[in-house]
Amino acid sequence: MTDVTITPVRGRAATNAFIRLPYRLYRHDPHWVAPLEHELRACLDPRRNPFHTTGTVQLFIAHRGPVPLGRIAAHIDPRYQQRHRAGTGHIGFFESTDDPAVAGALFTAADRWLADRGADHMLGPLSFTTNDECGLLVDGFGGPPTVQMPHNPPYYSELFTEHGFTKAKDLHTFTGPVPPDGEAPAVIRRAARRALAAPGVRIRPLDRRRYDEDLAAVRHIYNEAWAENYASVPLTEAEFRHLSRRLKPVLPPDLLQIAEVDGEPAGFTLWLPDANQALAAARGRLTTWGLPLGLIRASLARRRITRTRASTSGITKEHRGRGLMAALFCRAQEAAARLGFTENEYSWILEDNQDAARYARAMGAVHTRTHRLYHRALAPSPAPAAR
Repeated sequence: MTDVTITPVRGRAATNAFIRLPYRLYRHDPHWVAPLEHELRACLDPRRNPFHTTGTVQLFIAHRGPVPLGRIAAHIDPRYQQRHRAGTGHIGFFESTDDPAVAGALFTAADRWLADRGADHMLGPLSFTTNDECGLLVDGFGGPPTVQMPHNPPYYSELFTEHGFTKAKDLHTFTGPVPPDGEAPAVIRRAARRALAAPGVRIRPLDRRRYDEDLAAVRHIYNEAWAENYASVPLTEAEFRHLSRRLKPVLPPDLLQIAEVDGEPAGFTLWLPDANQALAAARGRLTTWGLPLGLIRASLARRRITRTRASTSGITKEHRGRGLMAALFCRAQEAAARLGFTENEYSWILEDNQDAARYARAMGAVHTRTHRLYHRALAPSPAPAAR
């Protein structure tokens, strides 16, 4: 590793290099979708992303000579340490050439930075939490990723395992058709009818006139429903406001369905139009040399979006087991069909979340992709030199 130099990211030029590095790595990958650079820049900016008010982050770039060959983020999230395991640090935003020396130097830099802040264990990739992009794609490389799902070359898993990482948890993706009439399979329709026949039960779409109130209810349900899930951390109010501002221009209200029992929010499901089908045309930039070329390309391609992603759902504890999720999925799929979508992805689902997997299969979906979280113990700090 002696010929690989690791540089902490400081300043705008280094941040630009960090953001732009994947363009060279993926230039021959037909399935990679460049993220919008202004969104990635905002994600990394402590002044614009509320994660940084609780988490601590350091970005690194690997060079051999003047050529950048890889990148990684090391970060500490006190919420994770309080809820799950004290001493855990995280890595994310990993990219590397197919070179164990480059990957090893990046992992070592992250290891030392985390150890200096009291960590003894690392988990990732998380960019930055399970509320964001997470996991390394290890199976299902045959097509482009959906919105907010990671994509990477197959050799990344080898780079991780060669450097002592082992599987922590798999995240499964299921994909299924949205029929033209939007009708769910019979088993789901029967469960939905039973749920809706109960007194006080109502399923309704997001109400744009009470957008903030509805989103606040969704945040409450999400934080309660996901509280015991693997590696989850609660969304703060500031993080949810940040997310809701990003969703508002692109989310059709009917794709966020809310369940109420006696007038109180009890569950929800959120299906996102797969913006990646349009973003691929923008090539990461909405403007080039001051011209809205990417915006024009993305706007034209937006008409060709055919897929949705059921990105998150939840039912409060007191209302589980009464079929509310079946009713929510029925309404969401009916809405997706009315809007012209023909396919839906359920992602991601924890490998041991059998209930969620059964719902996806009952909706006609099949397992198509697997992402993996890895972990390893940090290297012990070197002993101080004898005097």
